[in-house]
This record gives sequence, C-alpha cells and structure tokens, in this order.
Amino acid sequence: MRMLAERIDDEPFRRLIKKWLKAGVLDTEGQVLRPESGTPQGGIVSPVLANVYLHYALDLWFERVFQRSCKGAAFLHRYADDFVCGFRQAEDAERFYHELEERLRKFGLELAPDKTRVIPFSRYRQGETSFEFLGFEFRWGVNRKGHAWLKRRTARKKFRNSLKRVTEWCRQNRHRRIREQVQLLNAKLRGYKNYYGVSGNSASLDEFFYQVRRIHQRWLNQRSQRRSYTWAAYNELMCLLRLEQPRIMPAAK
Repeated sequence: MRMLAERIDDEPFRRLIKKWLKAGVLDTEGQVLRPESGTPQGGIVSPVLANVYLHYALDLWFERVFQRSCKGAAFLHRYADDFVCGFRQAEDAERFYHELEERLRKFGLELAPDKTRVIPFSRYRQGETSFEFLGFEFRWGVNRKGHAWLKRRTARKKFRNSLKRVTEWCRQNRHRRIREQVQLLNAKLRGYKNYYGVSGNSASLDEFFYQVRRIHQRWLNQRSQRRSYTWAAYNELMCLLRLEQPRIMPAAK
C-alpha cells in the first residue's frame, strides 16, 4: 500500500484496493479462500498489483542501485514475475545472484531454485548453453552468412504441451461439421502464430502447424470405421476451407 501511495493520491481508491487485497476467492467447489498475505491467487487485480510490487522491489533497485555498481554493462528484462538479466562481467552476475536473494527477502519474496541459475552465454561460446524465457529457448548460433546470431525457438516443453491441447480439442470436437472445426481451429492457430511467429522461429512454427494438421486428419478419420481422408485429400480440403497457414508476424513498431 505504501508503494501505491507513491503514485495514487486518491485515498478512497486506495482503500478500495486494500479491500481487494483482503477479499477472498471463490474456488470451483464453492468455498471462499482468503489469503493470509500477498494478493489473492486468481484475483483479477492480482497481476497488476504484483507487477507494481516488483517494480519497486526489483526494477528500481536494479536500475538505480545495482546497475550503477557494475563493472560492465548490465540489463534486466522482466515480464510479470519472470525476468532475465545479462552482465558483461561474470563477477557482476555472481554478485547479483547473491544480493538478489537478500533484496527479495526484505519484501517477503524468494527465488524459485529450480528456475534460477547463472550461466555463461556468449557468441564466443556457441552451443555451450541455452536458456528459456517466456516460452522461447535462446541459444547462440550462426546465420546463413556465417555470422554469430542469437537464435530462438519454441521451448520444447511448451511445444509438446500445445500439441497435447490440440489433440484433446480435436478429440472433443470431432463430431462438429468440418467447416466449423476449421473455423474454430483457425482461431487457435492465429493466437499461436501471433505469439510464436517471431523472426528466427520459422522452423518450430512450420513443425507445429504440420503436426496440428496430422493430428486433425487422424481424428477426422476416427469419426467412422472406414478411413475418410488420405493425406493428399485432407490437404486439398484444408486448402479449400482455408486452414490457417504458418507465417512469421512483422515486428511491432
């Protein structure tokens, strides 16, 4: 609440937020769960308040305190409660890792040990290390001209989980008319393309859309005892019904 008071002068509005922090959440069994601390898990205001909290607990501290004490260049990228930091000097990275724990502890927070590590990541050490951030895997490689290039692809776990969800969706909706299936499936594929269709990820995007077509064809053929569509016939039908195609989306300006 002291953090919010830095930017919000409206006292009645701050009281409303305070009530929101104490409000319970109704679970699927009809029980009201009341948090003892922090923001209510599942509350619609929780992501916004958590983002404000980390802005003061982490972002400003990194920018105004830690970054200025580094011997080399440093940066921090954060989205919600996921963040990645880069340091030119290895000693700055090690020092940040230890000081970060103490900093977060002051605010009642702690790092997730299984998701936190210090790794060397350099164009001069290609293929040695990689890391995942926001559903993507990052690693150093070379481009077509042989120059060092930061490569990214869909994280393998995210890739497999997305295919599992598509499989389950096709199983539950195979009774619908094919045209309706394609319309609904297109909405899902557009959402996937809008997120993962970034420069450098064309191979993963093409593989995902190929696997989706294979899954869809398989479940269409299970609607009756006889096989309905060959691969060629299925692709011809999808072209006619305009199934969404993989495409790298232009970068936002």
